[in-house]
Amino acid sequence: MTRPSTDGTVLGGGVPDGGTYDLVVIGGGPAGVAGALTAALAGLRVALLDSGLRLGGQYFRHTAAEETGGKVSPDLARFLRQARALETRADVLLRHQVWNVSREPGGDFLVHCATRGTDGERVVEVRGRRLLIATGAHDRPLPFPGWDLPGVLTAGGAQALLKGAGVVAGRRIVVSGTGPFLLPVAAGLAAAGARVLGVHEANGGLGLARHPLRALGKAGEAAGYAAALARHRVPYRTRQAVVAAHGEREVQAVTVARLDADWNVLATRVVECDTVAVGYGFVPQIELGTQLGCASRHDVDGSPVLDVDVALRTSVPGVWAAGEPTGVAGWRPAELEGRIAGHAVATAAGRSADDGVPAVLLRRRERARGFGAALQEAYPVKAGWRTWLRDDTLVCRCEEVPLARVREAQELGATDARAVKLLARPGMGWCQGRICGYAVSCLAGEPPQPPRRPIAQPVTLGALAELTTDPDERPAH
Repeated sequence: MTRPSTDGTVLGGGVPDGGTYDLVVIGGGPAGVAGALTAALAGLRVALLDSGLRLGGQYFRHTAAEETGGKVSPDLARFLRQARALETRADVLLRHQVWNVSREPGGDFLVHCATRGTDGERVVEVRGRRLLIATGAHDRPLPFPGWDLPGVLTAGGAQALLKGAGVVAGRRIVVSGTGPFLLPVAAGLAAAGARVLGVHEANGGLGLARHPLRALGKAGEAAGYAAALARHRVPYRTRQAVVAAHGEREVQAVTVARLDADWNVLATRVVECDTVAVGYGFVPQIELGTQLGCASRHDVDGSPVLDVDVALRTSVPGVWAAGEPTGVAGWRPAELEGRIAGHAVATAAGRSADDGVPAVLLRRRERARGFGAALQEAYPVKAGWRTWLRDDTLVCRCEEVPLARVREAQELGATDARAVKLLARPGMGWCQGRICGYAVSCLAGEPPQPPRRPIAQPVTLGALAELTTDPDERPAH
């Protein structure tokens, strides 16, 4: 099979007939790699597309040194073995950002990617008989006064800088939000030399008390992070959150509030710092699924996710989904789902050596998914965050839409997020609502709706212009 070059192109001949893959996998995290490898081992011709420089997704993001033999965790070492096995059995196309998927009249899927090489950005088309969507999720921030200042990052952004490039986001860092993801972020930053001034968990500290058996399974991991924070003298405080950032040109301090159970502010104090890492859970990336018309549902936390059956089939024939697009639950359930989807695809293609998906994988997935749902129930986003806002607080940073303009749109008759968007423009900028969409929906009094975007990721006009050329002259794999 072929291997990717450093500029994102692919070396070698690709599919033997230069035509259609049996399966195209979108996403190179735990779910995508497990799904692609399982299908490839069953004898299918597989292509995996990912926008990153290396496979891994957010959780297994790593440096080149770690990939070539550096000291890594057992989990990452296991993933890297899977990735190397995949690269010998499938076409792995890195630095290929998928921005559109459509179905051709004959039933095959046409995947449009943007890839940047030495000659600029260009469009690459990949065809497949079947599709596995394993696109992961992105951080869910909440707006607060000053969150548009340089120095305010998402927790995932701070971790990505550290794990992917070895860059520490700041010198004096405050971590705030809700959920267990704050712990590895803070521990990693502290171990890299940053002074982490505190981890502020907006919910209580016993969120999983209602699920003692599931909490027991994670006790060792939590204890490890607690020990790391204690070693670096990082305080962990519950019922607290950053509710404002201050500074002229960049973050110089934050206001940390003590909260009640609904996140209303009880008392505040100011902490001097140069960086804030905030995170309130994750938003599944399902744009490609909704482009194809896949049915969706609302997850435990209200997020729209792709609706799948026990074999991870979506409502659209030939399309499977695995990992966070079916509901945020962490890397272990994502990997299990990738394997289940790979078996299901092989069965659909007539290449399965057994009777389909092994029952043991289904049982393990059910248990793992149960823990993911318990986490979402234990660390919800409470309505009190809206009281942190002022009239001049930017709700949409791309279009610089303050809260006052959102309220004005509602006074003019906007009763849902779409109407607010049309009247006040939140969500119409560069990120197309990925950052502000959740907040705007909450302010409009409705759960977030499935995204409807013909272009799922940013792509240049020059790359789009290539689509007007003769299809036989465009690059393809």
